Amino acid sequence: MSGFVGVLVSDPSLQSQFTQVELRSLNAKYHAVKNQFGLVMADDLPPILGKLKGISGIHSEDDIRAALEDSYPDMTHEIDFESFLREYLNFQGRAARAGGFKRATSILRQSTTTLLHTISESEKASYVAHINSYLGEDKFLKQLLPIDPSTNQLFELTKCGVLLCKLINVAVPGTIDERAINTKKDLNPWERNENHTLCLNSAKAIGCTVVNIGTQDLVEGRPHLVMGLISQIIKIQLLADLNLKKTPQLVELVEDSNEVEELMGLPPEKLLLKWMNFHLKKAGYRKQVTNFTNDLKDGEAYAHLLNVLAPEHSTTSTLETKNPTKRANLILEQAEKLDCKRYISPKDIVEGSANLNLSFVAQIFQHRNGLSVDSQKLSIADQTTDDAQTSREERCFRLWINSLGITTYVNNLFEDVKTGWVLLEVLDKISPGSVNWKQATKPPIKMPFRKVENCNQVIRIGKELNFSLVNVAGNDVVQGNKKLILAFLWQLMRFTMLQLLKNLRSCSQGKEIRDADILKWANKKLKNSGRSSQMESFKDKNLSNGIFFLELLSAVEPRVVSWKLVTKGETDEDKKLNATYIISVARKLGCSIFLLPEDILEVNQKMVLTLTASIMYWSLQQKPEQLDMVENKTSDAFPSAVSINGENHSDNISGLFIDDAASNAAESGQVVTEETSLMAIAEEPSATVKTHDNLTDE
Repeated sequence: MSGFVGVLVSDPSLQSQFTQVELRSLNAKYHAVKNQFGLVMADDLPPILGKLKGISGIHSEDDIRAALEDSYPDMTHEIDFESFLREYLNFQGRAARAGGFKRATSILRQSTTTLLHTISESEKASYVAHINSYLGEDKFLKQLLPIDPSTNQLFELTKCGVLLCKLINVAVPGTIDERAINTKKDLNPWERNENHTLCLNSAKAIGCTVVNIGTQDLVEGRPHLVMGLISQIIKIQLLADLNLKKTPQLVELVEDSNEVEELMGLPPEKLLLKWMNFHLKKAGYRKQVTNFTNDLKDGEAYAHLLNVLAPEHSTTSTLETKNPTKRANLILEQAEKLDCKRYISPKDIVEGSANLNLSFVAQIFQHRNGLSVDSQKLSIADQTTDDAQTSREERCFRLWINSLGITTYVNNLFEDVKTGWVLLEVLDKISPGSVNWKQATKPPIKMPFRKVENCNQVIRIGKELNFSLVNVAGNDVVQGNKKLILAFLWQLMRFTMLQLLKNLRSCSQGKEIRDADILKWANKKLKNSGRSSQMESFKDKNLSNGIFFLELLSAVEPRVVSWKLVTKGETDEDKKLNATYIISVARKLGCSIFLLPEDILEVNQKMVLTLTASIMYWSLQQKPEQLDMVENKTSDAFPSAVSINGENHSDNISGLFIDDAASNAAESGQVVTEETSLMAIAEEPSATVKTHDNLTDE
């Protein structure tokens, strides 16, 4: 595996204003306008700067040109890359002063810009306390903990990648096979890069939205990006039980079975507020809590909630106390009696810290939800539970969609796609221009026929992509037909995957890639490396022991697999050990995959195909080779996927399975390694680190 080399700027203070992903994006745009002599002139800047977010819509090209003429009377003056960066910051600052550019600093779902990065010391202290509590006894980290929140020790410790990987496993146990983490005392740059690649791909695999953040940003320990990622991971941990599958007692929050569907479609944060208001109503509290900021500042809602949830600790003194800070302190003391750890301070409550209040309410829910076990209502919850296979596929597609960086975040796949809007966003992402937005209606949608219109357009576009949609109508999606929804999404994912491989023109010469080509490549790769394993098909039961995939991973990157950790795969337990190791090694290599160990154990044909294709894509990215194409015939396994109207959409869909960074680098002719997230096929909400909004064109 080749090492990662970031975009370097000679001025450290200038470089600190940008993430590596932002630098690569700007670098690509800068190089794109070079003239035949390889130069960029001041006269070339207005069209570039005028399209960047934060500037677009506020300063026109003429405004930018006029301002530049003040600095460069001779507009043929040569502009180097660092001067370009400074001009970008200059105009971004002007836009901010003009009032057209406002900074959002929410950590739970963070958007960042290059203009200013701030972090909350209270939130940092809270996250540090959480890490010290959950990882204090970790075999590797205990010698480095506890972290002092008053220093930058947190950001220093994240530079090796181990802490973030361990934290992901705290949030969702078993996500990372810790045997794949490089944990020796002194890591070389290659090993650190591996850890961060594993971390980012695993973060997507549990639901974090990690857009435009690269391994180099973590290596540098950029505070705002590290905080954003940590907050998402912790949020996922704290909200893990806020669903009917984990807590079926939540059906008590609705009056009848007709409302269960609506309950299932609520985001965890909204569900938490609904739960809180349910108990506050029982306590006689007349106000509605609609947010985790202003509505909680006076502490009254907390006092009533704790009194009704824990009557054994009930007290009137909390409400009788008029001083908000003293009342907040009494609230925390009462919560500690329920074993809620004190990760929030009285000051945070009084000031209305949204992130910390949400975390505090989630903690209370975890320790005492106060919901009864009504057998009649629990039977309703049981009816909403999907079988294991459907549940795994729902998880896969949901996480894949969330990894694409679309505007809407999907919490419940079958509920959230019913309006058709999410599917239109996905289609527009993989095939820009295919959606007629003038004929689309954005949620909330009150008129049912508008949902049908959206979904009809989804089906129409699907047919243009040659999906198999016989006798399928938009109303099937509106009605929540799970089988058809899953079938559509699989074809959409597979189409994107094959197009991605096709667009490696140095290997495929632009020809259509088929399942058989992927199968043939994998077998040939192993044969050429001296291995005897072969795969008959993507449903070959011999794949369940994992040996084939471990040998394939080793064939594309010999040092990535530690064979002393591999079992023979003769027992179910040994097979599962191999399966978990395969997934982590693939992510460590650079594959963004969403399958589970069970998918390998049961040889899930779809997931096996995506895993193989992911490894294939990564390999071809590193060392292009001419593919030995199979004759043009449709695979028996799945229907053929083709391009739209025969056009090449490589630039449009590369961002689906490769980070935006990779896409940007591709535009500039660079080879991307560590952020190559190929097959986002099923997995990876929100403490997101979104930086793409700042640099992408309007």
